[in-house]
Amino acid sequence: MNFLRRFLERSDTKKLELKPTTPIAQPEPSTAPAAESPYAPAPPSTAELHYGDGVTRPLNEEVLISFLTPRHITFGQITDTGSVRGNNQDAAVSFFASSRSSEERPDFGLFIVADGMGGHHDGEKASAIAARTVADAVLTSIYIPMLKDVYDNQTPITETLVEAIEAANVQVHSSIPDGGTTLTCVILINDLAYLAHVGDSRLYLISKGSTEQLTRDHSLVQRLIELDQLTPDEAVEHPQKHVLYRALGQNDNVEVDALTRRLPPRSRLLLCSDGLWGLVEQSDLMDIVNQAAQPLDACQKLVALANKRGGLDNITVIVIFLPD
Repeated sequence: MNFLRRFLERSDTKKLELKPTTPIAQPEPSTAPAAESPYAPAPPSTAELHYGDGVTRPLNEEVLISFLTPRHITFGQITDTGSVRGNNQDAAVSFFASSRSSEERPDFGLFIVADGMGGHHDGEKASAIAARTVADAVLTSIYIPMLKDVYDNQTPITETLVEAIEAANVQVHSSIPDGGTTLTCVILINDLAYLAHVGDSRLYLISKGSTEQLTRDHSLVQRLIELDQLTPDEAVEHPQKHVLYRALGQNDNVEVDALTRRLPPRSRLLLCSDGLWGLVEQSDLMDIVNQAAQPLDACQKLVALANKRGGLDNITVIVIFLPD
């Protein structure tokens, strides 16, 4: 940099000196008729243009399609207070990392939705503590070792994820005695999804025109449905439809659901709190996510629809598009 500065300073001090020169003699204009050219003017050329070196060429269709096709996951995230509540007790985390080098590490994604509950600000504190605790544990125990090439792969990822949620339960239970929270978390490593879940926030897999709920609600009405004591239609209007029998912060210990799933190409994931799925039918969820050009577009339309239908609760949604 110092060399460049000195060079420029020297260049500035040297002014270009112009010396007068003898004018070039111009010939007198001739009055003689110009000789007829032996060459007829060339007709307009319609020959195909040949590109030389350095000339920009249009991409052929195959290359263009390959260039425009996403090779990594894309995602969008929105959390909204809704139309009724005075504060937002939901929390969300989206983390994605991709690298391209000779080491060829896999793409890594971490996505969390937590729906807090409790009086005053206890709910928002509970969801924030839980989401932060799980994110910290996952990144410290899984992602950073993978990045440093020291991940021993001896402990299954789902086991590490369950332990992270158990640690979050301890934190919430000790810090917010009157609070609690749901938590749904998914880790993506290329096309493998590692899911862990407590409560009634949900994860949907949308693929090939169908929607599958990958999580199971830990709610009273869902338990009654499983016991054939209640129909899904009756559950919608049940006065205790929001009562949970399992959530973080309720007890010293918590049971965590976990599973591993390989995702189809071009499939889509939807994580959301009950502020969305409680007001927007599953068919509408699928249509909006499938028709969206970008994940954030889907998030915006889903939140807008939930608010249009009352916005009775906080609304949190994460939409993830898988590549081909």
